[in-house]
Formats: sequence, structure tokens, C-alpha cells
Amino acid sequence: MDERSEKKIVLVVDDDKNILRLIQAYLEKDEYKIYNATDGNECFDILEEVMPDVVLLDLRIPGMDGLAVMERIKKFYPELPIVMMSAHGTIEAAVDSMKIGAYDFVTKPFESNRLKLSVRNAIIIRSLSQELQRLKNELYPTRDFGSIIGRTGKMQEIYKNLDKITASASVTVLIMGESGTGKELVAREIHNRTPSRAKKTFVAVNCAALPESLLESELFGHEKGAFTGATDRRVGKFEQANGGTIFLDEIGEMTPATQAKLIRVLQEREFSRIGGNDLIKVDVRLVSATNKNLEEAVKAGTFREDLYYRLSVFPIIMPTLRDRKEDLPLLAAHFMEVFKKREKKDVLQSISREALDVLFKYDWPGNVRELQNTLERAVVVASGSEIQLDDLPQMIKSMGVDKPHRTGESYVDLTGTMEEVIERVEERVMRKAFAEYDGNVSEVARRLNIGRATIYRKAEKYRLPIKD
Repeated sequence: MDERSEKKIVLVVDDDKNILRLIQAYLEKDEYKIYNATDGNECFDILEEVMPDVVLLDLRIPGMDGLAVMERIKKFYPELPIVMMSAHGTIEAAVDSMKIGAYDFVTKPFESNRLKLSVRNAIIIRSLSQELQRLKNELYPTRDFGSIIGRTGKMQEIYKNLDKITASASVTVLIMGESGTGKELVAREIHNRTPSRAKKTFVAVNCAALPESLLESELFGHEKGAFTGATDRRVGKFEQANGGTIFLDEIGEMTPATQAKLIRVLQEREFSRIGGNDLIKVDVRLVSATNKNLEEAVKAGTFREDLYYRLSVFPIIMPTLRDRKEDLPLLAAHFMEVFKKREKKDVLQSISREALDVLFKYDWPGNVRELQNTLERAVVVASGSEIQLDDLPQMIKSMGVDKPHRTGESYVDLTGTMEEVIERVEERVMRKAFAEYDGNVSEVARRLNIGRATIYRKAEKYRLPIKD
């Protein structure tokens, strides 16, 4: 058993060395591992290296005061219990610390038993909270990840991958998927959930929206006089994103010349502005996105192979809305709430069964973005407590209503329990994938982003022909 599993970790933040020694003497006898910090900066340096089970934080420390340090800890580590300490204990100070989120407040000089009890109880409460959350996650699968909404298996996989990505501050990410699937939303969540980058800048660049002559200057900047029209020095997007995240959307549209310069940035973390000689070092996380098949572009010679492998260190494949139709009610309800607040339509409470039925039938070529636009329009035109069929755009109504009621690839029968509805959607998706790839298990597994064992199990369940 490693040391971390044997001992609970206590981080003590206090500039009084006598107090540090005293706490160490009190707690090390009880098999705690103690880390000491004398100010806020040292505290956060330690937090980047090790995650304690509880923090003992003095109210008055050099530089940033204790309450400010606690606010910052709570922002990035909300579940971490903090016990505030003070030699000048007042009711006001105790109340202020509790409001911010302190677990307890102890006054110096403290008795060893009082301190031990506070530390022990804080750790127990945190363990119980973690266990409760674990049980909740098992009983009720996660429905969303920040601003990303979905509870299907494919979305749960994406959430797991995002947890792994945000545990690192630098891994390069490539997000692949059709237009409208939420690639930029995922990029922003990666930025916002990476503690060391969240307070810095998130910079988004659409590589398809800029001509070749401007993209390099946009990304890397230029010096005055570098070319005709360069009347001033320009700071590029990479410099603007220093310390944060740069998101390169539609990276498959990038020209070979710019691809070559991007490789240097990824390798060396430095570049020169156009027309300049000085090397500019940057610390950024690069997240890129594409709706193209970059592997095919590599084979065709339009995208550099070495760049592709550097960009796709951690790939994410965004599912289409038609491949996760069971998320549609969640998404539709979310958008309805957002837009009804904006439009001040508090009377609007739900979406009628007929309208939802048509939303299920439609194929959504524009994916989640198209659904969002549809619900925005429906909220604006709705006049009662429900979004009705007539509130939907004519194209969507005609694509749904005019189809035979119980046929058609995009139709989902809503009768029965949620589990039965989900099973019908799953069978339809499996049959479609097996037909598309002629029963090839490897290709179906790659297309659906699930394991081969799961494919074999589902094939047996739905009696699908396998050609392996």
C-alpha cells in the first residue's frame, strides 16, 4: 500500500514556525502526513503537486490574507475542506470564513484534542460526501458536463475523456465531428475546467474564415512594415492566448505554409512574428477542431502527416444529434428554458407531445446548433403554456408530419418506458452501422466509438450479421 493510501494529508498554511511545529507534533502522532506553507503562493504551489484531505489555514498570513486564499482554493477545489485558524478569533471573523465555505474555525492557542477532532471530522465529512456522490453517479448517470448536455453512453465517454484532459494543463486535443455538434463548446469547457488556465484567455480562430494571406498574420502577428499595409506591429492570437488556450476551428482548411509554422510552435513553443527576428515563447494549450476527415486529407497530401499526429494527441469524436436522439428532450428543454427567460415568457412550461414527436422524427443535419435555433424560434412565436406543433418551422414539420407515422429511419416510437425508447434507438443505430459497414465489427466499433465486446453483445441481442 502506498503512503498516500495509508496516511491522510494535511496542508498547514501559517507563517508562525512555532505553530507549524506544534501542529506537526499534534497530528503526526495520528499518522497524518503534513505539508507546510508560510503564505498563499507557497500554498498554491503545493496544491499543484499534491491534493490534501484537509487544509488548516491561518486568517492572517503575509501577502494575500487567509480569507482571500480560502476564496481562491474554493474556486478551484470546492470539495476540499478548510479549517480556519486565528490568534485573534472574533465572531465576525468566524462568520465571514463560514460564509465563504470554511468547515470549522479554531482559535489559537488550541488544545490538541480540539484540533484533532476538527481535522478528523472534516476528513470524515469529505469522505462521506465523496461516497454519496459516487453512489449518486451509479444510480443517476451524469446528465451534463457544465454547459454540455447529454446522458447517452457516447456523451458519458466524452465526459470521462474531458476529466482526463483537464487533469493535464498542456495535452493537445483534436475535436472531430460534423458542424453544429458543439466542438467549440467542448473546447471552452476544457479551458474553463483546467485550473492553471481558466483565469487566462481563451482565443478562438476560425481558420476557414480567413484567406491564406491573413491567417498566418492573425495567428503569429507581424512587425511594422513586414508587408504592404502593415502600418503597425500586430500581436497574434498565440501571444494573446499565452497562459491560456487557443482554439483553432476548421484546422483542415489551414494552408501548407501555415501548417509548417504551426508544427514549430508545437515542437518548440516559440515563433517569430512575420517580418521579425525575435523568438517569442508561449505557453498555451492548443485545441483544434475539424469537420473533415484529416486522415483522408493526409493521404491526399493536403494535410501534413506530422502535424496531424501532433494535433491528435488526445482525439475527441463528437456524436451527431441523430446518433444520440435520446438526448433530444434534455437539449430541447434546456434551450426552451434559456430562451423563455430571455423573452420573459414565464408562462411557457413545456413542449407538446405532438411537437416533440416531430422533433424526434427530424434528422437534424445541422445537429445541436440547428435544434437550438429551432427552439429559439419556437419560443418567440409560442403564445401559450406549451410549444405547439405550429410553432415549429415549416421545413421541420413537413419532414416529420408528412412521413408515415411509424416508419422512417429517423422516427423514434415514444411509447413505453424511457428504457424501452432508448433500446429502440440503440437497435436502430446498430442496424444502421452494421448495414453501412457490412457487418465489419472493427469498423462499427470505430464508427460508434464503443468496444468490440459491446458490439458482439449488441449484435447477438439484435441478431445482426457479423463479418469479421
